[in-house]
Amino acid sequence: MKVRPLKTCFAVLGIIAAGYSANAQSTQKFIDPANMDLSVKPGDDFYRYASGTWVKNNPVPAKETRWGSFNALRDFNINAVKGLVEEAAANRSAAVGSVKKRVGDFYLAAMDSMTIEKLGYTPIKPELGKIKQLKSTADLLNHIAYMRTTGLAAPLFGFGVGQDRKNVNKYLPQLAQGGTTLPDRDYYLKDDSRSVKIREAYTAYMISLFKLTGSTAADAAKKAAVVMAIEKQLAEAQLSRVEMRDPYKTYNKFTVADFSKTTPGINWSSMFTKFLVNGQDTVLVSTPKFFVSMNSMLKTVPLGDWKTYLEWNVLKSAAPNLSSPFVDATFAFNQAQTGQKIQTPRWQRMSQLTDGTIGDLLGQLYVAKYFKPDAKLRMDELIANLRKAFEIRIKNLDWMSDVTKQKALEKLHAFRPKIGYPSKWRTYDGLVITPLTYLQNLRNAGAWGYKEMVDQLGKPVDRTRFGMTPPTVNAYYSPTMNEIVFPAGILQFPFFDPNADDAVNYGGIGAVIGHEMSHGFDDTGSQYDKDGNLRNWWTTEDRDKFNAKTKLLGEQFDGYKVLDTISVNGKFTMGENIGDLGGLNAAYEAFKMTKQGQGNDKIDGFTPDQRFFLSWAQVWRGNILPETAAQMIKTDPHSPGQFRTIGAPVNMDAWYKAFDVKPGDKLYKKPEDRIRLW
Repeated sequence: MKVRPLKTCFAVLGIIAAGYSANAQSTQKFIDPANMDLSVKPGDDFYRYASGTWVKNNPVPAKETRWGSFNALRDFNINAVKGLVEEAAANRSAAVGSVKKRVGDFYLAAMDSMTIEKLGYTPIKPELGKIKQLKSTADLLNHIAYMRTTGLAAPLFGFGVGQDRKNVNKYLPQLAQGGTTLPDRDYYLKDDSRSVKIREAYTAYMISLFKLTGSTAADAAKKAAVVMAIEKQLAEAQLSRVEMRDPYKTYNKFTVADFSKTTPGINWSSMFTKFLVNGQDTVLVSTPKFFVSMNSMLKTVPLGDWKTYLEWNVLKSAAPNLSSPFVDATFAFNQAQTGQKIQTPRWQRMSQLTDGTIGDLLGQLYVAKYFKPDAKLRMDELIANLRKAFEIRIKNLDWMSDVTKQKALEKLHAFRPKIGYPSKWRTYDGLVITPLTYLQNLRNAGAWGYKEMVDQLGKPVDRTRFGMTPPTVNAYYSPTMNEIVFPAGILQFPFFDPNADDAVNYGGIGAVIGHEMSHGFDDTGSQYDKDGNLRNWWTTEDRDKFNAKTKLLGEQFDGYKVLDTISVNGKFTMGENIGDLGGLNAAYEAFKMTKQGQGNDKIDGFTPDQRFFLSWAQVWRGNILPETAAQMIKTDPHSPGQFRTIGAPVNMDAWYKAFDVKPGDKLYKKPEDRIRLW
């Protein structure tokens, strides 16, 4: 889900053709009262009522920063991946160039800790030496291009190739703010105790790595101060995360020549040639003022300081993949930010890295073993029902005009669902992987991925690509593709189980499907039309009504406190909160089309409607370390799980009826105050 980073047809009175009824035979308790805290009134604290005992009995494991249903399923999947990569690595008879051979060789090199320890930082010594030889700003810019195109690092700013948001059938080069290391610009700019603590940990991290590569303690401290000063200036030039959510504010199209006039110190035509981009006369820039400031810094920051900055970018990019002192220093820095107690085991880190680096190779092995075709058929049916339910809800909206409703329905019908894995696998032709050179494998993959990206320019937009790998426990909506995507990894309990009753599946994966559909109609996704283009399709009056409702939703989430002085940011999390509210409503509408949804037979003491909402709640149960919670409030556009549990239901009449929630209960909202969007 955009959970990024969290996204069908039968007659209105029809039921799912191959649905699973309340009488489906299974020994598993899909809603288990043993996980609940039945001493709590659901109307006072639905999160504790639904998940209190589970939360109490499932603290965060030492190797994790949070633990919940998502994490438990991800843990299952990473162990599945471990089995696949270990089997591939042990297969000595795999043919050269085969999927198993390449996956096995990558994992073998990643797990060859003896060689990695022996090498220390030798693999990056030549790169550090090259930086020392730079003589001018021109050399500096040339070297930034070299670092980016060879998979070494991507310093100073963001660059990529993506769809033109106002002409989605065309790829364009795109430039974005960047150049910083800490998770959010606020960590550089604010002086609250948490920000100060993290800056201190960051300084200590830089000093450690500089010392490990030969600097004296005094020189390492000076270098760390230089990097911090440069990154703080870059942070000051960046837009906030809330500002970056505005698709019009971040859509700034220039000719390359005109953009170069805004940055006299950088000739972007020449720079793009060094970026392996040729024949492009147009560029999209998300934050032009950032590049104006960056250009000024090229004049005011001494060349020696820039060389230190580039040296740091090489170090921080390589450190997690070097010998133990570098890995340990990296963990100490991460620990200060997240509170994680012990390092994630190497096998787990390397399994995840294999998935993240050559995911379409590993994904083929994963799908062959773990993805069942009947899961896709079931998802097709669920999506069909959710689409029909969403259509019904759009037609019945009392705040939207018919003309805007028609455009909304056209967009809904244009959604492209993708389930499980891509129809066309990436083959990674030309990517060299050996079982002996771990860091070089990573660099090769970085360079290969970069070249694959820029080679998209001038070609038709590839609509077969997945933005997530098959084992991923997540889903997403792409506004420019107008597609909803569900990797194989999420199609498991507690989201989905073919043996579960419909209440459980609709409250789980049904709400996920609805969530991703709702992203097409959230505060940003709703600004894109049915073809994926950034174009207004609303009447002014309807948009004003929508904005008034989203303002109320933002205020609701602003009122949820996470830690001492930290509250949810309703504007930052708006898209995900709309996704939850619209998605759960659509899932409930679809559930009521089923036989179980139209009945009242209890299972394990719970009515169908109660099971629907309890299924939703158990998806979001979990524990999180306070350090991680504080960081995620700044960086994660999703609200914390306990507030996702209640944020949508308190606006749904059906939830009040299901649990007999009445005036005086702590979560009660008057009917006229309940927010009704989609």
